[in-house]
Amino acid sequence: MAKTAITCNSASPSSIFPTFIMGSAAAACGDDVVIFFTVGGAPAMVKGELEKIKGGKGMPDLMELYEGLCVLGGKIIVCELVLGVKDLKAGDFREGLEITGATSFLGEISDAQITFSF
Repeated sequence: MAKTAITCNSASPSSIFPTFIMGSAAAACGDDVVIFFTVGGAPAMVKGELEKIKGGKGMPDLMELYEGLCVLGGKIIVCELVLGVKDLKAGDFREGLEITGATSFLGEISDAQITFSF
């Protein structure tokens, strides 16, 4: 089993969709998946925001990808800097994710064999 690390740098559909497509695909293949949302990507993890993001024709349902990733044990980390920079609180984010710094993320993925950044 491989470890896949994904960094999401924007809350735009062009970053969110590939993050969850690759993350859920890796998890479905049996990989350990760790996704880190930077300050730019973290607003997508606020409760209710993923539901607002719609893909174009032929794109998968984003919530199905997210839920599938969670069911398969994917780990989602949000950069703690977003709390001050975007004036958000831990309670604003979806259940089940971790809010921590980049140093912790890097420690978590030190043995990752596959990395993506969107």
